[in-house]
Amino acid sequence: MATDEAGAAPRRRTYDALLQDIEADLRSGRIKLGDRLPGERTLAESYGISRASVREAIRILDAMGVLRSSVGSGPTSGAIVISDPSAGLSSALRLHVASSRLPVADIVQTRILLETWAAETGAQRSDAAAEAELEQAGKLLLAMDEPGLDRDTFHELDARFHVALSSLAGNAVIATMMESLSGSIVGYVRDAVDTIDGWGGVLEALREQHHGIFDAVQAHDGTLAARLLREHIEWFYRQAQDATAGHATH
Repeated sequence: MATDEAGAAPRRRTYDALLQDIEADLRSGRIKLGDRLPGERTLAESYGISRASVREAIRILDAMGVLRSSVGSGPTSGAIVISDPSAGLSSALRLHVASSRLPVADIVQTRILLETWAAETGAQRSDAAAEAELEQAGKLLLAMDEPGLDRDTFHELDARFHVALSSLAGNAVIATMMESLSGSIVGYVRDAVDTIDGWGGVLEALREQHHGIFDAVQAHDGTLAARLLREHIEWFYRQAQDATAGHATH
């Protein structure tokens, strides 16, 4: 970030005013989900900044999952407020994992912390929302049992299954963080899955573990569900480590 001189405070970016005003409008309710922002020219004139600065602010909010923007003209063009927090968090975490600033081991430990709490809490719920989430998890479980699944499809279903289980706790922040953490190591997991020897045996073990976790949650045994989840995540991480290490030596 640019500074006026060594040690001086960073200069204010020209698009910061627009970012802060949109935040304030979201907080106050003046802007709601589904609303469309005014056009670039209107925003530029309102804030006394260039259209290039407006576009930069829109790009940032798009990357953060706050807006969905599309180019062109007509009723589907412009920027619409969507608020998809996991999208921005996943992208940021994935880049930091790729740079080795955030170790995969730490991501795995955080997943264990969040998932075991969510499973233990979610297993205690029996309301309609929890039943719907459990039903969704059950459908994903059955999809993973289908014979002939390729590794990528199984991995995608697996990630969605874990997110669905975490949603059972009814905590939107936990669910968002879980989706983000899962997305942050998708490349690492995919590479590991591709290099695991004896995939058939690993696949059967994963299916058995998933069913055990699901059955414990369905039986409202949160303690068992949390223990099985921890064992499951740690077991797969060991498989991934071994596969990655073995591949590196060849």
